Amino acid sequence: MDTALLVKALGALFAIMNPFVNLPIFLSLTAGQDAARQRRTAWRTVLMATVTCAVVAVAGSALLSFFGISVADFRVAGGLVLLMIGLGMLNGTGSTAHEGTDSEKAHAQAHAERSDVAFYPMTFPILVGPGTMTTIIVLVAEGGDSGAGGLLAVGIALALVLACLGIVLPFAGAIGHHMSMTLRTIMTRLMGMVLAAIAVGMLGAGLTTLLPGLAH
Repeated sequence: MDTALLVKALGALFAIMNPFVNLPIFLSLTAGQDAARQRRTAWRTVLMATVTCAVVAVAGSALLSFFGISVADFRVAGGLVLLMIGLGMLNGTGSTAHEGTDSEKAHAQAHAERSDVAFYPMTFPILVGPGTMTTIIVLVAEGGDSGAGGLLAVGIALALVLACLGIVLPFAGAIGHHMSMTLRTIMTRLMGMVLAAIAVGMLGAGLTTLLPGLAH
């Protein structure tokens, strides 16, 4: 198994899907629910996030081929998306690509009482939005280049992050009481730095493939 890729994939996926950072959003969307219903919503969110990630991992490369997009092209575009998300986390401003626009968040909040928020907006775009999808597709492509060991590393990293999601969200209420604003802010900034660094790496890898002269 490719240990280096495992660590890289784990860092990237945890940074962008971080259940602790997204905990306040989940709590605000389920504020009107009792503990039992909130837990059911959490489990549905984890299930939908798992299914969505699996579909992206399996069908992502085929989708790129269908549109005639190379992995290098996608690395550059995806690197830019991740960089914007990472910088938004660093600045504390967030990202509309990752969290939705103000009007989308207001709509979700207004309809949270009578609609299921497990898929929209919790799974998409908050947990498995464009940034997460980009990360998964690029990591799977990179894992494929490394052989079965690389794909196994990416699969394990994704499973670990989803398992963490499955541990945190169902107990969001209890965990939220013990997480201070300072801790959430520090974690958001740290994950933003990790995400920005990974985005720069993706941009560099994509650009050196598209423009080989940059490698010299």
